[in-house]
Amino acid sequence: MISGFSGSCRHFSIFIIRRLLSTQQRNLSRNVPPYENPDRSYMELSQKFYESMKTCAKIQSRPLAQGLHCQLITTGLDISTFVKNNLVTMYSGCGLVHDASLVFNEIELKNVFSWNVMIEGFMGLGRVVDAKKLFDEMPQRDIVSWNSVMSGYFRNGFIEKTLEVFVLMVRCFECVPDAYSFACVMKTCASIKDLNLAMQVHGFAQKFEFFGDSVESSMIDMYIKCDMPEIAESIFLKLQNPNMFSWNSMIYGYSKLYGAQSALKLFDQMPKRDVVSWNMIISILSKHGNVMKTLDMFIEMCSQGFRPNSMTYASVLSSSASIYELTWGAHLHARIIRLQHSIDAYVGSSLIDLYAKCACFKNALGVFNEIKDHNIVSWTSLIGGAVYCRNEVEAFSLFKQMRQVPIASDQFTIATVLGACGGLKDVNIGTQIHAYSIQIGIDPLIPVANALITMYAKCGDSQSANNAFELMSHRDIISWTTMITSFSQNGSIEKAREYFDKMPERNVVSWNSMLAGYVNHGFWEDGLKIFVLMRQQGIKPDCITFVSSIGVCANAGMQKLGNQIVSQAEKFGFGSDVSVKNSIITMYSKCGRIEDAEKTFVSISTKNLISWNAMMAGYAQSGHGNQVIDTFEKMIGSGMIPDHISYVSVLSGCSHSGLVSEGHYYFDMLIKDHEIDPTCEHFACMVDLLGRAGLVEKAKDVIDKMPIKSNAAVWGALLGACRIHGNSTMAETALKNLVELDAEDSGSYVLLANLYSDLGNLENVSNVRRIMKDKGIRKNPGCSWIEVDNRVHVFTVDDTNHPRIKDVYNAISPIFTSRVTSWWSTTMKQQFDEQVFDVILDNGKGYRIEGDVYFSVDEFPEYRRLSGRKLEDNRAGERVAVDSRKKNPADFALWKFDWQKKNEEEKAREKE
Repeated sequence: MISGFSGSCRHFSIFIIRRLLSTQQRNLSRNVPPYENPDRSYMELSQKFYESMKTCAKIQSRPLAQGLHCQLITTGLDISTFVKNNLVTMYSGCGLVHDASLVFNEIELKNVFSWNVMIEGFMGLGRVVDAKKLFDEMPQRDIVSWNSVMSGYFRNGFIEKTLEVFVLMVRCFECVPDAYSFACVMKTCASIKDLNLAMQVHGFAQKFEFFGDSVESSMIDMYIKCDMPEIAESIFLKLQNPNMFSWNSMIYGYSKLYGAQSALKLFDQMPKRDVVSWNMIISILSKHGNVMKTLDMFIEMCSQGFRPNSMTYASVLSSSASIYELTWGAHLHARIIRLQHSIDAYVGSSLIDLYAKCACFKNALGVFNEIKDHNIVSWTSLIGGAVYCRNEVEAFSLFKQMRQVPIASDQFTIATVLGACGGLKDVNIGTQIHAYSIQIGIDPLIPVANALITMYAKCGDSQSANNAFELMSHRDIISWTTMITSFSQNGSIEKAREYFDKMPERNVVSWNSMLAGYVNHGFWEDGLKIFVLMRQQGIKPDCITFVSSIGVCANAGMQKLGNQIVSQAEKFGFGSDVSVKNSIITMYSKCGRIEDAEKTFVSISTKNLISWNAMMAGYAQSGHGNQVIDTFEKMIGSGMIPDHISYVSVLSGCSHSGLVSEGHYYFDMLIKDHEIDPTCEHFACMVDLLGRAGLVEKAKDVIDKMPIKSNAAVWGALLGACRIHGNSTMAETALKNLVELDAEDSGSYVLLANLYSDLGNLENVSNVRRIMKDKGIRKNPGCSWIEVDNRVHVFTVDDTNHPRIKDVYNAISPIFTSRVTSWWSTTMKQQFDEQVFDVILDNGKGYRIEGDVYFSVDEFPEYRRLSGRKLEDNRAGERVAVDSRKKNPADFALWKFDWQKKNEEEKAREKE
C-alpha cells in the first residue's frame, strides 16, 4: 500500500514538472507568432524572439532555450546576426557555453556585439583564459569590450589583471574610459584597500571630467573601504541628490567614522530606503553589539513592508548568538522556515553558529542536514560549532567527512580545525594539519599562519609558534598580537614585551593583549603603566581594556585608582557595559566594599551568568554564606542556569559560614539537578567545609571517594583542617600526598610545622624545615601595602629598603612599647603558671619544650628568674609572637620592636 502510494507520488511529481515546462513553453510561444503568417514583419518577429530568449535566459531553462532555437531554425530567422547574437546571450545565461560557442562560430558577419557577448559568456562561467584569447583576437574593440574583460577579471578574483587591462586601455588610446570603467577600477582599489592607487584613479577621473552618480558613488565606496571615510564624507556632502548607493555606502562610512549611533541618525535622514539600506543599518548595529536595537530595527523593517533576505536574517541571528538568546533565534528559525522555500547555506551557517553558541549542537547538526547544497561555509560553520562546544573529536570527524564529499578546504576551514587541535592541546594532530596546509598550498595565508601560531602556543610549543611567525612573508596586527599572547601564556612576559615594542603598528587589541599578559602574571604595576601609556598615545580603550585595568586595581586593592578608572569607563560610554560592571563588582568585593558591590550588581539591567557569579564570590570572600545562598536561589529563579563556577562560590560561602547541611544540599544539586561533573575545586570546598566543622574523618572520606584524582588544593584543605583541630596523624597523610603531587607551595609545609609546634613536637618541626630546605622551598615573606597620596607603599618582612623606614619605626615604636609592657605586666605575670605559651621567633631560637619557655635574656632581663625557666640569647629586633592556648585564647599578636634601645638603657642603669 505504502509502495503504491510512493509510486503514485513519483508519477504525480513527474506530471507536475512536465506541466510546468509545457506552461512555460506556451507562455514563451505566445510571444512568437506562427512563421506562416505573412503579415508579420521581420523586425516584429525578431523582436518577439528576442523577448522570448531574454525571458528564457532569466529563468535559465535549458530545454526551453533549445526549443526556441529549433523554432528559429524552422522560421529561417537563425541566419540573422542580431538573432544569433541573442542566441549566444541566451545559451550563456543558461550555462550552455558550448552551445553559445557553436552559435558564435556560425556567425559569418560578426560585429563587435557578437564578440562582446561571447566574451561576457566565457567570463560569466569562469572561463577567463578563453575570454582573454577571444579578446586578443578581436579585429576591433569598443569600450564595452574593455569593460567586459575588466569586470570579468574582477568577478573571477583576478584583481591585478583588472588593473592591467585598465592601464592597457588608457595607454593604447583605442577607447576613452567611461563611467563603468571607472566604477570597475574603483571597486578594484576598494577590494585591495590601496589608498595611493585610489587617489590616482580619483585624479584621473577628474582629468577626464567624469562626474556623475555612478562615478561619485563608486568614489565614496572606494574611500570608505580604503579606511578613509573622511574623504568619502566630503564627496558625499557635495552631492545635491545622492543616489541610494551613495546613502547606503555613507551609512557604513559613518559607522566607521563616528560610530553606530551616527550611522543610525544618517539612516533616519534618508528620503527613501531599500532592502540594502535596512540590511546595512541592521548589520552595523549587530556588529557594534547593540543587540536590542538590532532586533527593534528588524521588527520595524518587517512592519514597513520590506521582506528580509538572507543578509538580514544572518545579522539578526548573529546578534541573538552574541547574547546566547536561544528564544529569539528559535523564533527566527521558525519564521525562515515559514517564509522561505529552503534554508540557504548563508542563513544555515548563521543558525548553526547560534545553536552551537547556545550549547545546542544537535540542533546545529539538524540545521546542517536541512541545507540542500552544502558549501565550504556551511561545513566550516558546523566544524566551528563543534569546536565551540568543546567537542573537538566531533570536529575532526566532520572535517574528515567534508574531505570525503569531497569539498576543498579553504584557509578558514584549516584555521578552525587548528583551533580544535589547540583546544585538545594535541601538537601531533596539529602538526599533521600543518603538513596538510603546506600540501594544499595555503600555509602562507595569514589566517592559517595566525591559527598555527595560536595552536602551537596553546600546546606549549613556543619555538614552533615562533618559527611559524618568522616564516610569514606578510604579518598583520593579528599575527603580532597572537605572538604576544603566545609568549604571555607560556610565561615569557619579557619576550612578549619585546615583540610588543617591535610592532610596526598597534590597535586596541594589541594593547589589551599586553595588558592582560602583565595582569595574569601578577605584574600589576607594569599593567597600569601600559594602560597609562596607551592613553598617552591616544588609543581609545574598549570594554576589555577597562575590565583588565579594573582587575589590576582589584588584585592590588587600590580602590582609589579603581574608582578613577571606573570614571573613565563612564566617560568613554562603557559604564553600562555588563563586562565592565562585573569587574567593578569584583573590585569592590576584594577591597572589602561589599555594599558598593551590591549597588553595582543591582544597577545591571541585564545580568549574565558572570554577574551572578561575581556577586556570589564577593559574598563568599566576605564570609556572608547566607547571602551567597540567597543570591544563588534568585539566580535560579530568574531562569539562569548555574555553571561549575557558580557552585564553587556557593560551596565556598557555606564553608566560610559553617553551613554544613546547606553545603551537602548544594553539592547534591550540582550533580543531580544540573548534571555537572564535580571538579577538584568543588571537592576542595567540601573538604574545607567539613574540616572547619571538625569533621576531619568525614573530610578524608570525601577525598577517598572522589571519582577523579585529588590535587594539591584538596589535600591542602584537609591539612588546614588538621591544623585547626590538632590532628597530626591526618596532617602527615595530607602532607605525604602533597609531596607525591610535587606541590612546592610553602604554605602546606608551614601549616604542618606550626601544627607540630603547637603540639610541642620540636623534632618534627626541625624535620619539616629540613625537607623544605632540601627541596629548595622557601616561605614567601609576608607583604602588605598602603596607598597614600596616590602612591602605593609596599612593606615586606625584614625589608628595610623603604626610603622612610626610620620614620616608620620611630612612629610605631612607642605604640609597640606600651602594648608589650602592658601585656607582659598583666597577662604574663598572672597566667604564666596557669597556662602554656608558645613563643615563636623567625630565627627559630624561641620555642617551648615540655613546658619550658625559652626567651631572650637581653630582651627580657626583668623576667630572668621566672619559675627558674631556662633562657637562651636572641638577637634584638626579631619578630615575637605569643599564642594563648586557654579555652578562651587571647588574640594572636605580632610585634616587631627595636629591643636594642631598651637593652642599652638597661645596661646603663646597671653600670650606675
